[in-house]
Amino acid sequence: MSLRIIATGGTFDKHYDELTGKLGFSDSHMPAVLARTRMTIKVELELLPLLDSLDMHDADRARVLASCRAAPEKAIVIVHGTDTMKETAAVLGEVALGKTIVLTGAMIPYEIANSDALFNLGFASGVAQTLPAGVYVAMNGQVFAWDNVTKNRAAGVFQPL
Repeated sequence: MSLRIIATGGTFDKHYDELTGKLGFSDSHMPAVLARTRMTIKVELELLPLLDSLDMHDADRARVLASCRAAPEKAIVIVHGTDTMKETAAVLGEVALGKTIVLTGAMIPYEIANSDALFNLGFASGVAQTLPAGVYVAMNGQVFAWDNVTKNRAAGVFQPL
């Protein structure tokens, strides 16, 4: 089995700019993240334009869908911003590609202490290999079907509808 990881940006891949004190995008953290995970499964990394999910539009979601369609792998993890992860999951879920697609992200950027990014990626990578075909959101140790998930912004967690 092999695993495709599609990186779209989101908080997971943001960098802290110490001069401005703002978070933004530069090069993806994903190559270093994958080296750090020491995964022994074959992983194909696909980097899409890095975006904050609040800046994602229909064309960006169509690009994610096209990448999933074109992927030869049956297990796919999408690293995505948490604010509109549900919307992208819905686009993918409604198409039913016959693959296991798991969206994940982070509430704290990978490069900042106490980030949940590495755990979420590892968890999503594991469940992508074991769940039946479908679209899921995996965050902080829980898995949700694409059509039964919401982000509770007040609590900073994902939960069922």
